Amino acid sequence: MSDLEAVIYEKNDDIAYITLNRPQVLNVYNVRMRDELYQVLGAIKDDPTVLVAILKGNGEKAFCAGADLSEFLTAPSPTAARQVRWERDVWGLFLSIPQPVIAALHGYVLGSGIEMALCCDIRIASEEAQFGLPEVGLGIIPAAGATQTLPRAVGRARALEIMLIGDRIDAKRALDIGLVNQVVPRNELLSAAESIARKIVSFDFRAVQSAKQAVMRGLNMPLSEGLEIERNLASLLRHKKRSSE
Repeated sequence: MSDLEAVIYEKNDDIAYITLNRPQVLNVYNVRMRDELYQVLGAIKDDPTVLVAILKGNGEKAFCAGADLSEFLTAPSPTAARQVRWERDVWGLFLSIPQPVIAALHGYVLGSGIEMALCCDIRIASEEAQFGLPEVGLGIIPAAGATQTLPRAVGRARALEIMLIGDRIDAKRALDIGLVNQVVPRNELLSAAESIARKIVSFDFRAVQSAKQAVMRGLNMPLSEGLEIERNLASLLRHKKRSSE
Protein backbone atom coordinates (compact mmCIF):
# COMPACT_ATOMS: atom_id res chain seq x y z
CA MET A 1 0.00 0.00 0.00
CA SER A 2 2.78 2.39 -0.94
CA ASP A 3 0.38 4.70 -2.83
CA LEU A 4 -1.38 5.88 0.33
CA GLU A 5 -1.40 9.62 0.95
CA ALA A 6 -4.36 10.62 3.14
CA VAL A 7 -3.82 7.66 5.46
CA ILE A 8 -0.65 6.10 6.88
CA TYR A 9 -0.71 2.36 7.59
CA GLU A 10 1.92 0.69 9.77
CA LYS A 11 2.30 -2.58 11.66
CA ASN A 12 4.35 -3.29 14.76
CA ASP A 13 4.19 -6.97 15.64
CA ASP A 14 0.50 -7.71 16.36
CA ILE A 15 -0.66 -4.08 16.40
CA ALA A 16 -1.77 -2.13 13.32
CA TYR A 17 -1.64 1.68 13.24
CA ILE A 18 -3.99 3.73 11.07
CA THR A 19 -3.08 7.43 10.95
CA LEU A 20 -5.31 10.05 9.33
CA ASN A 21 -2.77 12.09 7.38
CA ARG A 22 -4.12 15.46 6.27
CA PRO A 23 -2.77 17.59 9.13
CA GLN A 24 -2.57 20.72 6.98
CA VAL A 25 -6.41 20.74 6.89
CA LEU A 26 -7.04 19.28 10.37
CA ASN A 27 -7.34 15.74 8.96
CA VAL A 28 -10.63 16.58 7.30
CA TYR A 29 -12.24 13.49 5.80
CA ASN A 30 -12.38 13.57 2.01
CA VAL A 31 -12.97 11.14 -0.83
CA ARG A 32 -9.33 10.10 -1.02
CA MET A 33 -9.23 9.43 2.74
CA ARG A 34 -12.44 7.40 2.41
CA ASP A 35 -10.98 5.25 -0.36
CA GLU A 36 -7.67 4.74 1.44
CA LEU A 37 -9.39 3.89 4.72
CA TYR A 38 -11.47 1.33 2.87
CA GLN A 39 -8.29 -0.24 1.53
CA VAL A 40 -6.51 -0.24 4.91
CA LEU A 41 -9.47 -1.49 6.93
CA GLY A 42 -9.99 -4.32 4.45
CA ALA A 43 -6.33 -5.32 4.80
CA ILE A 44 -6.63 -5.36 8.61
CA LYS A 45 -9.82 -7.39 8.53
CA ASP A 46 -8.19 -10.03 6.33
CA ASP A 47 -4.85 -10.14 8.18
CA PRO A 48 -4.77 -12.85 10.89
CA THR A 49 -1.49 -11.46 12.24
CA VAL A 50 -3.19 -8.19 13.29
CA LEU A 51 -4.75 -8.64 16.72
CA VAL A 52 -5.50 -4.99 17.61
CA ALA A 53 -5.64 -1.73 15.61
CA ILE A 54 -5.07 1.85 16.78
CA LEU A 55 -6.66 4.75 14.90
CA LYS A 56 -5.10 8.19 15.36
CA GLY A 57 -4.65 11.54 13.65
CA ASN A 58 -1.44 13.17 12.43
CA GLY A 59 -0.46 16.68 13.54
CA GLU A 60 -1.02 18.61 16.75
CA LYS A 61 -4.43 20.22 16.20
CA ALA A 62 -6.94 17.55 15.29
CA PHE A 63 -7.84 13.89 15.14
CA CYS A 64 -10.38 14.80 12.44
CA ALA A 65 -12.30 18.07 12.16
CA GLY A 66 -15.11 16.68 10.01
CA ALA A 67 -15.79 16.01 6.35
CA ASP A 68 -14.77 18.04 3.33
CA LEU A 69 -18.21 19.36 2.44
CA SER A 70 -16.96 20.80 -0.83
CA GLU A 71 -16.57 17.19 -1.98
CA PHE A 72 -19.33 15.32 -0.20
CA LEU A 73 -22.09 17.88 -0.80
CA THR A 74 -21.42 17.86 -4.54
CA ALA A 75 -24.12 15.38 -5.42
CA PRO A 76 -23.41 12.73 -8.05
CA SER A 77 -26.25 11.11 -9.93
CA PRO A 78 -28.37 8.73 -7.79
CA THR A 79 -27.00 5.75 -9.71
CA ALA A 80 -23.39 6.79 -9.15
CA ALA A 81 -24.07 7.57 -5.49
CA ARG A 82 -25.53 4.12 -4.90
CA GLN A 83 -22.61 2.47 -6.65
CA VAL A 84 -20.02 4.41 -4.63
CA ARG A 85 -21.80 3.61 -1.36
CA TRP A 86 -21.89 -0.08 -2.26
CA GLU A 87 -18.23 -0.15 -3.18
CA ARG A 88 -16.92 2.12 -0.42
CA ASP A 89 -18.98 1.49 2.72
CA VAL A 90 -16.19 2.52 5.10
CA TRP A 91 -18.50 2.72 8.11
CA GLY A 92 -19.90 -0.76 7.60
CA LEU A 93 -16.37 -2.08 7.14
CA PHE A 94 -15.25 -0.36 10.35
CA LEU A 95 -18.02 -2.09 12.29
CA SER A 96 -17.34 -5.49 10.73
CA ILE A 97 -13.67 -5.74 11.72
CA PRO A 98 -13.27 -8.66 14.16
CA GLN A 99 -10.20 -7.21 15.86
CA PRO A 100 -10.60 -4.59 18.60
CA VAL A 101 -10.01 -1.04 17.34
CA ILE A 102 -8.77 1.67 19.73
CA ALA A 103 -9.23 5.36 18.89
CA ALA A 104 -6.58 7.81 20.16
CA LEU A 105 -8.36 11.18 20.01
CA HIS A 106 -6.83 14.63 20.30
CA GLY A 107 -7.67 18.20 19.38
CA TYR A 108 -10.75 18.64 17.22
CA VAL A 109 -12.95 15.54 16.99
CA LEU A 110 -15.85 16.88 14.97
CA GLY A 111 -18.46 15.53 12.57
CA SER A 112 -16.96 12.58 10.74
CA GLY A 113 -14.24 12.51 13.40
CA ILE A 114 -16.77 11.54 16.07
CA GLU A 115 -18.41 9.12 13.66
CA MET A 116 -15.11 7.33 13.03
CA ALA A 117 -14.38 7.24 16.76
CA LEU A 118 -17.81 5.74 17.44
CA CYS A 119 -16.97 2.90 15.06
CA CYS A 120 -14.06 2.00 17.34
CA ASP A 121 -14.35 -0.22 20.40
CA ILE A 122 -12.34 1.79 22.92
CA ARG A 123 -11.83 5.57 22.83
CA ILE A 124 -8.98 7.36 24.61
CA ALA A 125 -8.96 11.17 24.55
CA SER A 126 -6.33 13.75 25.38
CA GLU A 127 -7.23 16.43 27.89
CA GLU A 128 -7.58 19.20 25.31
CA ALA A 129 -9.82 17.24 22.93
CA GLN A 130 -13.06 18.90 21.78
CA PHE A 131 -16.04 16.98 20.43
CA GLY A 132 -18.98 18.17 18.37
CA LEU A 133 -21.50 17.42 15.65
CA PRO A 134 -22.11 20.70 13.76
CA GLU A 135 -24.14 19.25 10.90
CA VAL A 136 -27.61 20.50 11.87
CA GLY A 137 -26.28 24.06 12.03
CA LEU A 138 -25.13 23.62 8.43
CA GLY A 139 -28.53 22.47 7.26
CA ILE A 140 -27.62 18.78 7.04
CA ILE A 141 -27.55 15.83 9.44
CA PRO A 142 -24.77 13.42 10.42
CA ALA A 143 -24.69 10.88 7.60
CA ALA A 144 -21.96 8.44 8.62
CA GLY A 145 -23.78 6.72 11.43
CA ALA A 146 -23.81 9.17 14.35
CA THR A 147 -27.61 9.32 14.58
CA GLN A 148 -27.47 5.60 15.41
CA THR A 149 -24.08 5.03 17.04
CA LEU A 150 -24.06 8.07 19.35
CA PRO A 151 -27.35 7.22 21.15
CA ARG A 152 -26.04 3.71 21.69
CA ALA A 153 -22.92 5.13 23.31
CA VAL A 154 -24.30 7.96 25.44
CA GLY A 155 -28.10 7.54 25.47
CA ARG A 156 -30.83 9.24 23.47
CA ALA A 157 -31.12 12.49 25.45
CA ARG A 158 -27.40 13.26 25.48
CA ALA A 159 -27.02 12.32 21.82
CA LEU A 160 -29.83 14.67 20.82
CA GLU A 161 -28.32 17.43 22.96
CA ILE A 162 -25.00 17.11 21.13
CA MET A 163 -26.62 16.95 17.69
CA LEU A 164 -29.41 19.52 18.03
CA ILE A 165 -27.67 22.21 20.07
CA GLY A 166 -24.36 21.83 18.28
CA ASP A 167 -22.14 23.01 21.15
CA ARG A 168 -18.73 21.43 21.52
CA ILE A 169 -17.99 19.40 24.62
CA ASP A 170 -14.62 18.96 26.27
CA ALA A 171 -12.83 15.74 27.15
CA LYS A 172 -14.04 15.72 30.77
CA ARG A 173 -17.65 16.00 29.67
CA ALA A 174 -17.06 13.31 27.03
CA LEU A 175 -15.75 11.01 29.76
CA ASP A 176 -18.65 11.81 32.10
CA ILE A 177 -21.28 10.85 29.50
CA GLY A 178 -19.48 7.75 28.27
CA LEU A 179 -18.38 9.03 24.89
CA VAL A 180 -14.77 8.15 25.74
CA ASN A 181 -13.32 5.54 28.08
CA GLN A 182 -10.32 7.45 29.40
CA VAL A 183 -8.76 10.92 29.36
CA VAL A 184 -4.99 11.39 29.55
CA PRO A 185 -2.45 14.21 29.01
CA ARG A 186 -1.69 14.84 25.33
CA ASN A 187 1.87 13.52 25.60
CA GLU A 188 0.59 10.24 27.04
CA LEU A 189 -2.17 9.60 24.48
CA LEU A 190 -0.42 7.15 22.18
CA SER A 191 1.30 5.30 25.03
CA ALA A 192 -2.06 4.90 26.79
CA ALA A 193 -3.60 3.43 23.64
CA GLU A 194 -0.61 1.15 23.13
CA SER A 195 -0.75 -0.03 26.75
CA ILE A 196 -4.36 -1.12 26.27
CA ALA A 197 -3.50 -2.73 22.92
CA ARG A 198 -0.64 -4.73 24.42
CA LYS A 199 -2.86 -5.98 27.24
CA ILE A 200 -5.48 -7.14 24.75
CA VAL A 201 -2.80 -8.83 22.63
CA SER A 202 -1.64 -10.78 25.70
CA PHE A 203 -5.01 -12.57 25.88
CA ASP A 204 -6.26 -15.48 23.76
CA PHE A 205 -7.20 -13.79 20.48
CA ARG A 206 -10.11 -16.20 19.97
CA ALA A 207 -11.63 -15.16 23.28
CA VAL A 208 -11.11 -11.47 22.50
CA GLN A 209 -12.73 -11.69 19.09
CA SER A 210 -15.58 -13.88 20.39
CA ALA A 211 -16.35 -11.36 23.14
CA LYS A 212 -16.43 -8.51 20.62
CA GLN A 213 -18.58 -10.53 18.25
CA ALA A 214 -21.09 -11.36 20.99
CA VAL A 215 -21.47 -7.69 21.93
CA MET A 216 -21.66 -6.35 18.38
CA ARG A 217 -24.14 -8.96 17.14
CA GLY A 218 -26.29 -8.87 20.25
CA LEU A 219 -26.69 -5.09 20.50
CA ASN A 220 -29.60 -4.93 18.09
CA MET A 221 -31.32 -8.12 19.19
CA PRO A 222 -33.76 -8.99 21.96
CA LEU A 223 -31.95 -10.09 25.12
CA SER A 224 -32.96 -13.73 24.66
CA GLU A 225 -31.39 -13.84 21.19
CA GLY A 226 -28.26 -12.07 22.37
CA LEU A 227 -27.86 -14.60 25.19
CA GLU A 228 -28.21 -17.40 22.66
CA ILE A 229 -25.37 -15.90 20.61
CA GLU A 230 -23.27 -15.70 23.77
CA ARG A 231 -23.95 -19.36 24.61
CA ASN A 232 -23.10 -20.50 21.10
CA LEU A 233 -19.86 -18.53 20.96
CA ALA A 234 -18.83 -19.69 24.44
CA SER A 235 -19.51 -23.31 23.47
CA LEU A 236 -17.57 -22.96 20.22
CA LEU A 237 -14.65 -21.38 22.08
CA ARG A 238 -14.56 -24.20 24.64
CA HIS A 239 -14.60 -26.75 21.82
CA LYS A 240 -11.70 -25.04 20.05
CA LYS A 241 -9.69 -24.87 23.27
CA ARG A 242 -10.22 -28.58 23.93
CA SER A 243 -9.25 -29.41 20.37
CA SER A 244 -6.00 -27.50 20.67
CA GLU A 245 -4.97 -29.09 23.98
